Amino acid sequence: MTIKRTSHAVSDTKYPLVWAPKYRRWIMREDSRQRAAEVLREMAAEVQFETAEMEVAKDHVHRCLHFPPKDAMANVVGILKSIAASRLFHEFPALRRQLWGGEFWEDGSFVRTVGDQGTAEVIKRYMRYHRDEEHKGDQLDLA
Repeated sequence: MTIKRTSHAVSDTKYPLVWAPKYRRWIMREDSRQRAAEVLREMAAEVQFETAEMEVAKDHVHRCLHFPPKDAMANVVGILKSIAASRLFHEFPALRRQLWGGEFWEDGSFVRTVGDQGTAEVIKRYMRYHRDEEHKGDQLDLA
């Protein structure tokens, strides 16, 4: 992935996301997992999110995603989980019996932000630089 530009922002962020199906249950059939991966890729393309990597395992989904900074993390995860659940329940009616209660995904998720050069040490150096009064107004190159 490269630096992304919108009319009001420039960003280079990747968000590793992990979430699990309700009760940590998943359909053991490979065709269900493959279709879930297809649905998640299709949805990301529809809403213009870029997927760097994705793994749909038996008991969780792990993907690395880029989306514009204007989109809130909670909204992105909610969109992906709700639309995927709706489509998968429609295509695989047996899932409703295996994931009782009418919910496909667990409520929570894991997220972290990463960038090519956005390591913790670089950020700390940048902040220390701007704390120093004599450098105020100057720009520090993060590269």
